[in-house]
Amino acid sequence: MRRASSNPRTHMRRPAKDIDAYLAGVPKDARAVLEKLRKTIKAAAPKAVEVISYGMPAFKLHGLLVFFASFKDHFSFFPGSKTILNTFRAELEPFKTFRGTVHFSADHPLPASLVTRIVKARVKENEERARARKRHRFVGPTLM
Repeated sequence: MRRASSNPRTHMRRPAKDIDAYLAGVPKDARAVLEKLRKTIKAAAPKAVEVISYGMPAFKLHGLLVFFASFKDHFSFFPGSKTILNTFRAELEPFKTFRGTVHFSADHPLPASLVTRIVKARVKENEERARARKRHRFVGPTLM
């Protein structure tokens, strides 16, 4: 008999230590959908590092990039930026968006080309923010 989930909305019973462990804890059909999403994200941001953040699979590159998760009644993709959600608003119209997340299903998945463009836009956003922080941190010698 399967133990009850600690969060009734998600498939996970306990926090995963990495993305492989997270995916091992979701049903096989859900796992296939999330594996495809994972591969799409990795291809769009090959230098990004996989992590678990807030109990969900995430990718980091100059800060957190994107997240995804499996719930009992849907999947979620978290672009990590309201600016990005606004930029891609028209293309995300067929999907339910709510507070920084895009809900989708196995029957109606996010197009890989859209995920790729979103991830690349997030990489650019994070790189620009990292450059700006670096410029503000470095104060060179002044010449008089």
